[in-house]
Formats: sequence, structure tokens, C-alpha cells
Amino acid sequence: MAETHKKILFKYYSTYLEEIVSETMWAEIIDLEKGYFKLDNIPFFGPLIATDDIFRAEYDENEKVFMHKETIENSGNSIVQVLVLEEGFDKEIIREKLKMINCVSEVLNDTFFAVEIVRNTDYSLVKSILDEYESLAVIEFAEPCLSDKHRTDLLKN
Repeated sequence: MAETHKKILFKYYSTYLEEIVSETMWAEIIDLEKGYFKLDNIPFFGPLIATDDIFRAEYDENEKVFMHKETIENSGNSIVQVLVLEEGFDKEIIREKLKMINCVSEVLNDTFFAVEIVRNTDYSLVKSILDEYESLAVIEFAEPCLSDKHRTDLLKN
């Protein structure tokens, strides 16, 4: 993966953790000289970036890695964070329901996972699943990076 991809350091304030966090993610190299990359990971803690977004990064001498500077082009994808509140609840039930509507997710631990919603997925379907479990107090979810396309999906219903 290293020849076509680089690990990029993202530093940002996480509203979930209420502190500045560092998260390292893989990105596809678009133009190394210009520092252009395409995100190839699902962010856990909520920088304002989603999978397939194009961004600029610069090599940071102090950190000894490429560091995210700015997002250049949004893909239309979104990222949602899910926190499981109900002890013993099998998060795979929700992950499977989301997978059936083309939403993959990455697990951080037993109670937290992040979901990628690709541009062509109707976000109102995703939100109805999440709302159902939230209304039962099984989960809480956050929408740190919701694309304009997915915001529009919610207005149609």
C-alpha cells in the first residue's frame, strides 16, 4: 500500500472527546509534489473530511509525517459516528443493516464505530435506522461530516 498511499496525520478538535486529537489515516497519493491526496480511510473522531475527499497535506518536520492542511474537493460522502449505550447490545446488528444499504463501517471498540455513507446512498434511509435505535436509547449518533447531498436527502422527506 505504501507506494500508492501515504499515512497522513490529522490534528483537530474532537467534539466527541472534547479535546484536540491526532488521527493517522491512509490516503491515496494524487500528486505528491503538490501534496494532493484522496482519503482512503473512515475517520473515527470527526475531522471535517470524508472518504474520497481530495485534500492537501505538507510534510511536517516536527512530526516527521505528512500533515493534513486543507480539504480541496468534497466527494459528497459523509461520516457518522455511533456510540452504543446499551450494555451487551450487539453493534453488528446495526452495522449489518447499514451494510445492506451500502454503508460500510469501521469499529474502534465495543461501543464505538464510524460509518461511511457514500454519495449515492439516500441518507434518509440511514438516518431512519439510526433514529430508530436512538429512540430506544440503544445508541447515540453524531454527524460530524454530513455532505450537502446528504443534507438535501433529509429535506426531500
